[in-house]
Amino acid sequence: MNPKELKGQIEVSRTVEDLTLSVFLRLGTLQNVLGDYSYMMPPKGRKNRRSLGPDVISNLPDNVIDVILMRLPCKDAVRTSILSKKWRYHWCRLTKLKLDESLWKTKKDKLSPTVKFTKIIYQILTLHEGPINKFKLDVVDSKRCPTIDNFIYFLSRNDIQHLVLHFPWQKIYKMPSSLFECSQLRHLTLHDCSIHPPSAFKGFSSLVSLELCRVTISFELLESLINHCPLLERLVLQVSEILNIIEINAPMLKSFDFTGSISSLCLKNVPLLTKASLHLYQGSSVEAENFYLAKFFESCFALEHVSLYFGDKFDYACADQAPTRLPFDHNRVKHFYVPYMNPRESYKLSYYLCLIRSFSYLESFETEVLNLHDAGVVESLELERFSDVIFNHLKEVKLKIFSGMTHEMQLIKLFLAKSPVLVRVLIDPSYLCIKNLISLDRRSEIFAEFSNFFRASPKAEVVYMYLDNQTSRFNQIVNFD
Repeated sequence: MNPKELKGQIEVSRTVEDLTLSVFLRLGTLQNVLGDYSYMMPPKGRKNRRSLGPDVISNLPDNVIDVILMRLPCKDAVRTSILSKKWRYHWCRLTKLKLDESLWKTKKDKLSPTVKFTKIIYQILTLHEGPINKFKLDVVDSKRCPTIDNFIYFLSRNDIQHLVLHFPWQKIYKMPSSLFECSQLRHLTLHDCSIHPPSAFKGFSSLVSLELCRVTISFELLESLINHCPLLERLVLQVSEILNIIEINAPMLKSFDFTGSISSLCLKNVPLLTKASLHLYQGSSVEAENFYLAKFFESCFALEHVSLYFGDKFDYACADQAPTRLPFDHNRVKHFYVPYMNPRESYKLSYYLCLIRSFSYLESFETEVLNLHDAGVVESLELERFSDVIFNHLKEVKLKIFSGMTHEMQLIKLFLAKSPVLVRVLIDPSYLCIKNLISLDRRSEIFAEFSNFFRASPKAEVVYMYLDNQTSRFNQIVNFD
């Protein structure tokens, strides 16, 4: 985009912001929403805003009115009917709707939330004209789960493409069969509900994104649902019960995120999968004698970004039973993220190190070292254990919640000694500083110790944040030249 086109887009955006703000002024709601729209205000406040007369608002083109309505909360979009005849019921043609508890929860309203919600749904069903491409319902904090079966049927007849439903936690809502009649769905997100695809269901032929969080469904039906979405590119599964074996056949899948417990996970046909996140909990099987992670990585040969986490209640044996590396080197993984690594949990640590050894083209590694008690020298982190390993492509290492324990220093020493092209090690103890869990003197001692570490890369530097005081951010750099 050239500068002239960019300038034109900025001017259009500013004009729409001015118009939207003027609509708020006319509705008398500016004071209530200013916090959410403060980014639209100039540095010196409202005085610098251009004044727009009532005639400008009343005579806007339909397409501009549509853009403004999209920016307004649903409640205020409906209220614009009072502005003029041209605005009256214009909201009924909106293609994007979002309903949340702010619509029916008011201090003065004597109606129960369920009754008011039902009235709102009825108004939409009777007044709305044309397609609804995107709909989001968020009632996660409601005590009771409202009934929306008729509305789901309505959406299935109105070209819904993007559907997001967040139901109250632990109030499992049984989805109607009309959900599976939404033939044009491209994005589907369901939280805290149960689904049961009918036997005649042939899949969502246009679906590219599927997110199921705490959704009750048998693993057979889940497997069938996924495998009957031929265009699926993004899959997010968060399960609360232990799943059995799942085989996923998704030739267009690019991103996969799994959280929960599973006996075995098999990705049979995922040639385009480049990003995977696995958060495994109690009941998952990764023991050495049944190392399904090896099968997982072998089938995902295009992976470049990996996130792996073993939960607190994860079943594990002794560290000696964990493999030291995969049966093969994975030559495509470039970025590896481990949330909450605890070196005291030797079995989990052994698995993480196994993968680090096996990702021969790894370029960046990031972890949060969650441990405030010194574990002493960790044998699996000793340099001698990595005598046959060189991280030939590793350029950056990020360590968060870093407190300078012995095992943490071992980890830094390992990466510095085994990474000939390493550029930077970033240490971020911000959480500990904010909580006053690590003193300035201790941080200075840790910083001084870095300068004595051997480094294989002449360009390697250690960037230590929050070294000047406990509140301000300052990067102190150790150059080894």
